[in-house]
Parts: sequence; C-alpha cells; structure tokens
Amino acid sequence: MTTDIAVVGFAQAPQVRRTTGTTNGVEMLVPLFTEVLEATGLSRRDVGFWCSGSSDYLAGRAFSFVSAVDAIGAFPPIVESHVEADAAWALYEAWVKIRTGQVETALVYGFGKSSAGQLRRVLALQLDPYLVAPLWPDSVSIAALQARLGLEAGMWSEKEMAEVAARSRADGAANPFAQLGGETEAGALLDAPYLADPLRAHDCAPVTDGAAAVVLAAGSVARDLCERPAWITGLEHRVDSPVLGARDLRRSPSTGAAAAAAGIDGVQVAELHAPFTSQELLLRRELGLADDVRINPSGGPLCGNPMFAAGLIRIGEAAGWVMRGAAERVLAHATSGPALQQNLICVMEGRS
Repeated sequence: MTTDIAVVGFAQAPQVRRTTGTTNGVEMLVPLFTEVLEATGLSRRDVGFWCSGSSDYLAGRAFSFVSAVDAIGAFPPIVESHVEADAAWALYEAWVKIRTGQVETALVYGFGKSSAGQLRRVLALQLDPYLVAPLWPDSVSIAALQARLGLEAGMWSEKEMAEVAARSRADGAANPFAQLGGETEAGALLDAPYLADPLRAHDCAPVTDGAAAVVLAAGSVARDLCERPAWITGLEHRVDSPVLGARDLRRSPSTGAAAAAAGIDGVQVAELHAPFTSQELLLRRELGLADDVRINPSGGPLCGNPMFAAGLIRIGEAAGWVMRGAAERVLAHATSGPALQQNLICVMEGRS
C-alpha cells in the first residue's frame, strides 16, 4: 500500500464577487487546469484520477458537475468522481484512491458561483428538512447565534472578532487572488452597523465566485513532479450532529477529534476555513494553536470565500508554504455545514 502522498501543484482563480459565464464552472476551470498541469509537467493523460467538489443547489441546475467535466476535455477518457461538498473532501477521496494503490496521481478541483443566487438562502437547504429548513434560517443568522453564545460565555469579545477581521484584511492585501484586503483598525470596524447581531459585515466572509485545483502524487512520482513536495502526514475528517439544538455551538468536537487523529503538533502555519470571525476564534481554541502559529496568512475566507473551493484553497495555500521552503510543517482546515458541523484537518510537511 502506498503511504507517501504529497501536494505537488496548486492553482486558483481570482476571488471576485461576480464572474461572467454560466454556473457550470468551465470558464474558471479551463485556465486552472492548464496552469497546474504545466507547472507539474503532467498531461491530461498522465492524471490517474480526477475528483471534484461542487453543489447543484448552488449552481441552480441538475448535474452541473457533469457539465464541468467539459473543462477536462473529451479525450483521453478519464476516471472521475464528485462530492457534493467542498473540494477538500474530494481531495480526501483522491488521497484514499492513491493510498489503495489504484493510481499514482490525482487532480482535485472545486468551483462555485455564489453570486448567481441568494447564498444565505441557498445554504438554508443544508438544514434539517423537516423542522428547521422550512423556517428558512439563513447561514449568517445561524453563525450569529453561535457568536452570541461565545460572547455570553466570555470566550471572545466583539473587539477580538474585529481584530481577526483587521488582521485578515491586512494579509489579504498581499494576496493577489483575494477579494478583499487593506489596512484597517479594529476600533473603526466596531463603528459599523450590525448585519446579524453580533455580526457585522467584516465578521462575515464575502459572497465570492472562484475555483481551485490541487495535484496529488505518490512517492517517487511526487519527487519527480515537484522540487519540494508538501507531504501529507495526517488527513482526517469528523462530523458533529446536524441538529443545532443537540450540540453545544460554543464547541467544535469534530475539529478537535480530527486534529487529534491527524497529529498537529509543531505546525508553523495554519490556514483555517472560518467564514466568520467568531469561528476562527473557536477553531483556535479547539486546535490549541500556539501564539506563534501564523494563522491565515493568505487572508483566509474573510477575504474571499468561493463556496466548494475555499476549503481546498486552504490546503493549497498551506502546501505552498512547504513547497516554497518557507515552512516545515503546516495545517489546513476545511469546514462544511452550519456552525462548523463538519471539519477536515490536513497536516503537511517538507522533507529533505
């Protein structure tokens, strides 16, 4: 069984509020595939497995992921799969495919055009279809409930939330792909009106269109494709109850369990998929990250949150630190579902 698997390539589309074209992702994906294949020296024929993450609910059309396969091309024939989730979970499927020895390379991609509909309303469809979804509680309001519980428990303050937003915006200014970025003071952010008390606009990830692609490879193939591969040493995901009243929203047990299984000791950089400032603070507590760990140096989801690609982007951004030789051990986190219901942890490291 193959055990050594690494990220050897990563590409992402600019994160913007509205792109032209249809919701099937082809226009965003074609240049990404070209970029990441050229960077690794692979051809489409060399890719052993293709796996994507997207959502027909977001696209507003049935089998939108099948239409996206047009970006790969009609020839040569491919082995392909899809998850109705963030593409970080597609990466997990591809990782399993390689670990079982079926293939040596995989290309994982995710895409989402959030601006095509009302995202806050669309995400209500992931809730309990019998008792909760018919009430149409939107995603921001649910996150506000979680943020309020943490505030009342003294776990964080609105000032700390604003400081997360200010740091993210400052880091986003240096990221050419980020949707938002710029220097701002936390105090000035607190003067803004509430969007959903206690959340203000800066506490929430912006509506974003975007896509990303990651190439995985095994063993000696990875070393041939990349000078310094980001070797995956731990990859785990766990799930909490989808019933909001059945769990303590001030906690994220699934994050802690996934981190314990993946082994996160010694990480220097952490890319956290936290679409709300309060959720970043919650994740930092669950992960027990040291003060010197660099968090979301890309600006994170608060500076651009393309649905069904943002989690994969966290993996690609973290891997980039290893591949550039800027860090030895990094962590990437992805989430899905309301109030951090599902969580994935990926730990990567460089080797001499």
